[in-house]
Amino acid sequence: MLMRKISSHADFGLQVHGLVAADAADVGRTHGGLPVLGAVADLPRLVQEHGAEIIYIALERREWQAEAEALTLLSDSTVAIRLVPDLTQAFRLNPSVEDFDGMPVVLVTESPEQGWNAVVKRTFDLACSGLGLLVVSPVLAVIALAVKLDSPGPVFYAQERVGMNGRRFRMYKFRSMRVDADTHGPGWTVKDDPRRTALGSTLRRLSLDELPQLWNVFVGDMSLVGPRPEQPHFVEEFRGSIPRYMLRHHVKAGMTGWAQVNGLRGDTPLEDRIRFDLYYVQNWSLWFDLRILFLTVARVFKDASAY
Repeated sequence: MLMRKISSHADFGLQVHGLVAADAADVGRTHGGLPVLGAVADLPRLVQEHGAEIIYIALERREWQAEAEALTLLSDSTVAIRLVPDLTQAFRLNPSVEDFDGMPVVLVTESPEQGWNAVVKRTFDLACSGLGLLVVSPVLAVIALAVKLDSPGPVFYAQERVGMNGRRFRMYKFRSMRVDADTHGPGWTVKDDPRRTALGSTLRRLSLDELPQLWNVFVGDMSLVGPRPEQPHFVEEFRGSIPRYMLRHHVKAGMTGWAQVNGLRGDTPLEDRIRFDLYYVQNWSLWFDLRILFLTVARVFKDASAY
């Protein structure tokens, strides 16, 4: 991979003299069109003979002994040493390297909601959800009354969902289905779902049933923007069958998200939703959140794909 990147970036000005193998049996062969000049033990001599200015050490993790030997042999050399850690088999989410009191630490999977990012996002969520609850309180009261008059049962529907870091919480909605809708266990809604109430169809189409989740945002269980939270039953099912599925839980679940404003709502392909969720996690910013909120108003509330 390193060789391909070097060859595709001639503008970097790197000229590769050759390779050095961890296994002496590979000496004299070619790899990717480049000669294997020697083994690790030959590094000091090869640096002198070729006048090398940079040595890239890019070994697999199982070759850690060869890596340690190379670093020791080059410890008194003037050549620049660059270490490329083998993280190709690791799950990577916002990878970087930090200095922990003088010790380099590779961050393999890192939530964007850390430090000041977490403060900014929580402050934004708290202010907007608090203001939102005040502004839409008359609407909430009208919908609550309509739900009560429309069908027998409670006004609100609470369901356990999985949020950031796998923590479970109770997510609230206006009830849009009959009280016996969960008789046959957990499941997704489908088009023309017979379990919906007469009012529930309208509430779900306009996403008005989601408004009580402003309270979930206000108390900190959710965020205004983030991957939609899933039921524990489905999380356990998907984590074993969909690669990188659990990475979406490195941020708070949201009332709306990047997948939803791109039309991935209701009974849509799960793999597509995961792809959009991970893009959001990897590219989070406050401006990205504002963009998604704007698109939510512009698209989701007018989108007939919600059921």
